[in-house]
Amino acid sequence: MSRFQANLLLLLAAAMWGGGNVAQKTILEDLDPFSAVGLRALIGGLLVLPLMLCIREEPAERGWWPSLFNVAGLFAVALTIQQVSYLESSVTNASFLVNTGAVMTPLIVWLMYRIRPSIPVILAGLMMLSGSLLMSGGMFASVSRGDAAAFVSAIFYAFWIVQLERHMRTFRRPIATTVAQFLTAALLALPIGAACGGFSLHGLYGAMPELGILGVFSTALAFGLMTVSQRFTTASHAAIIVGAESVFGAAAAFLLLGERPSSIALLGALLVLASIVTLALSRQQVQAVDLLSKD
Repeated sequence: MSRFQANLLLLLAAAMWGGGNVAQKTILEDLDPFSAVGLRALIGGLLVLPLMLCIREEPAERGWWPSLFNVAGLFAVALTIQQVSYLESSVTNASFLVNTGAVMTPLIVWLMYRIRPSIPVILAGLMMLSGSLLMSGGMFASVSRGDAAAFVSAIFYAFWIVQLERHMRTFRRPIATTVAQFLTAALLALPIGAACGGFSLHGLYGAMPELGILGVFSTALAFGLMTVSQRFTTASHAAIIVGAESVFGAAAAFLLLGERPSSIALLGALLVLASIVTLALSRQQVQAVDLLSKD
C-alpha cells in the first residue's frame, strides 16, 4: 500500500467518525457513556473477529503482548473519555477538541523519540489547531466539563496514535490488533456501565440505531482502517489526516442537530482542510519512519 492510499483510507475513517459523532451524542438519551462504549466496541470486535479465522497473520513475536496491552489500554481510555465528554459538550465542540490531538502527536513523537517534525507537519499542525479554535468559537474562555473531557481524550488519542504506529511497524498483525483493542474496551467499559445502573433492555432497544452506526462504521470499519493504514504512514501524518473528522462532525451536526456554524467557524473549517492538503502534498519523513520501526 502506498502512502497516498493509506491517507485516503484515513480520510475515509475520518468521515465515518465525523458522521458517527452525532450518534455518540444522541445515544446518551438511552444509555450511559460506559454502556455505549462497551456495546459499540463489542459489536466492532465481533464483526472483525471472524477475519482472524479466514486470514492467517504472522506469528506473534517477542514483545507482542506488552505492546498490545499498551495500545489497547490507551485506545479504551481515549474512547471512553471521549464518549463521556458528550454529556456536556456539543457535537461541534467535542469534534474539534478531540482533534487537537493532531497537534499533540508530532510533539509526543519529538519528546519520546527525538524525531523533530518536518516543516510541513508543523505548518499543518498549526493550521489544524487554529482552524479547530475558530470552528469551536474560541470557547476556551468558557470551557465546560464536557469540553475539558474532550481535550483530555485528545491527549490519550495522541499517545495511542504514536504507540499504534510503532506497534504496527514492529509486529504488523492488524486484524489481531484491531480485535484486541475493541474487546479490551468492551471488557473495561461494560462492567462499569452495569455497576452504574445505566443499562436496561428498554435503553438498549432505543439505542439500536446508534449502536448500529457506531459499532459497524465508527468502530469496526473506521478503527480497522486506521490500524491497517498506520503501517504505511507516520503518526504525525495520520493524526492530521484524521483531523478531518472535525469537519465531517460539524457538517453532520449542522444537518441532523441544527448546530449552526458561524462565518468564523466556516473559516476554521477551511483552515482544517488546508492543513490536510498541505500534509497530503508533502514528502514523507522516511528517516523518521525507519527510526520508529527499528526502535
